[in-house]
Amino acid sequence: MRFFVVRISFLLLGSTLSALAGNSVVNLSHYDLMRVDFESMKREDVVGVIHEATYPRFDRDSYYGTRQNAATRAGLLWGAYHFADATDPVRQAEHFLSVVQSSWTGPAIQPSGVLLVLDFEKNGHYPGGTMRVDQAARFVERIKQRTGKYPGVYGSENRLRAVLNAPGVSRADKQVLGNCWLWIANYHYQPTASSPWSNWRLWQYTGDGKCDLRPRSAYPVRVANIARAERNIFRGSNESLAAWWQEHAWLPVE
Repeated sequence: MRFFVVRISFLLLGSTLSALAGNSVVNLSHYDLMRVDFESMKREDVVGVIHEATYPRFDRDSYYGTRQNAATRAGLLWGAYHFADATDPVRQAEHFLSVVQSSWTGPAIQPSGVLLVLDFEKNGHYPGGTMRVDQAARFVERIKQRTGKYPGVYGSENRLRAVLNAPGVSRADKQVLGNCWLWIANYHYQPTASSPWSNWRLWQYTGDGKCDLRPRSAYPVRVANIARAERNIFRGSNESLAAWWQEHAWLPVE
């Protein structure tokens, strides 16, 4: 009986989320080597794409500019993320904005601007080490200073909870990060945000084909011509996603 009640509660939670959310954002990077079919993405109800722009040390994703142009021509919203390391966070922020701005093709193509994100993951495959919480706070402060917008913060649910509640993390730095919107990753369960966030805005539920959630029709792991996609659920309708994206995006000055 207890199992039945728990299962019914889980199903009701999933139904509520489905009613209030859209599976409509895809993220990409230079590790996705295919020629992406953005027109098919659009036909499959994808609304926005968030692409890696920069990564350690001070590299530029070689696919970023051409995919930006192709995606926006297909009518998709566009975002950019920076994969962080433990070097000077202000310099990282400046490099990130420089790359995004130099690739900008103008409001005629991208009227909603570029959604900016700090990828605050453990760095185990690039030089430079892993960004600390205080460095992340300095990075987002610089983005806000330069653009007038706080970026999103991306990370796995377990890691974000661990690093933000670790000894020595200041309340002030957590408050700074709490000004950002949260993009959380969990391939096993629906996540729950922890302090300093009250809730997540984007949920990455699959990446590299990994996804334990069912039914598969509700949580697909592919999109267009990408068999092992990185897909995300937005907390809100597709109509509210477009408005929210425009509110939080940066319009680079040409």
